[in-house]
Amino acid sequence: MLALLSLLQVRRDWAGHVLAERLGVTTRTVRRDVDRLRELGYRIDALKGPDGGYRLEAGSELPPLKFDDEQAVAIAVALQNAPLAGVDNVEASDRALATIRQLLPSRLRTRIDAMRFSTVAGGEQRVVPEVLEAISAAVRDRMILRFDYGDPAESTSASPRKVEPYEIVARRRHWYLIAWDLDVDDWRIFRADRMSPRTPTGPRFFPRQPPDAGLLAMLEARFKGSSGDNAWPCTGVVDVDLPAREILPWIGDAQLQELGGQTCRITVGSWSWAGLLAWVLRFDAPFRLIGPDELLAEAKVQEQRLLAARQGTAEAEERQ
Repeated sequence: MLALLSLLQVRRDWAGHVLAERLGVTTRTVRRDVDRLRELGYRIDALKGPDGGYRLEAGSELPPLKFDDEQAVAIAVALQNAPLAGVDNVEASDRALATIRQLLPSRLRTRIDAMRFSTVAGGEQRVVPEVLEAISAAVRDRMILRFDYGDPAESTSASPRKVEPYEIVARRRHWYLIAWDLDVDDWRIFRADRMSPRTPTGPRFFPRQPPDAGLLAMLEARFKGSSGDNAWPCTGVVDVDLPAREILPWIGDAQLQELGGQTCRITVGSWSWAGLLAWVLRFDAPFRLIGPDELLAEAKVQEQRLLAARQGTAEAEERQ
């Protein structure tokens, strides 16, 4: 019966025989379980037609906690992860988890209590739920959004913006709005925790053509320091004397090729050539720079800096 309810919540209309096939039961069993769900308070309409069918009425006041075991555990884990979401609703999540726990059967309380864990949210700014709701509604309804943008701690630094909102994205504990800025006539990315939406929104706008690579690719390109393609400004090739199993967990979007033995060739990108060298040094293993020439030139610059730093340290120790 819970599996039937889960299917009804996923899609609006279901043919009776399709539900029976998905659940591995007869259509008679489906009819009986639908009647039982109605007795519990779920409003399920019967559909007319040659096959018949069922629809869970939109906006139904669903009785609480009609979850199967996996759903209940998933909700508990998600609520405990609330600090990592970047939304200022941690206290509400804690209260919701406490409420759910009290109403669960003992077998599920035991499972949830065994899965208690801590999260480290960091000290970054969080977006308040009301702001997130306002932005999401403007994205959904294709309404022009006006807001003040700036550091919440410095209200005098906020600047008014007027945009066509297209996509809101959660990335590494922050929420970002990808929008067409009507003042600069170009695509822009805004942090939601720095936005103070103004009311009312509107008017509606007609969606324009997104960048060729897509809006999400544009966001990723921004975090790579690129103003164009979703690619790192600096990309180099190095050979590292380590087996692939010790490198793979740490290479991110880099590419790895096993050369045999204990050596791997890595093609990796970074913000800068110096950053790329630092990325390789963290493996604390012998390596060779293959190219390009800019990477080799940066290695010579850093070599001189290291020698100067070493010489400065030696001179300081002699003076002491």
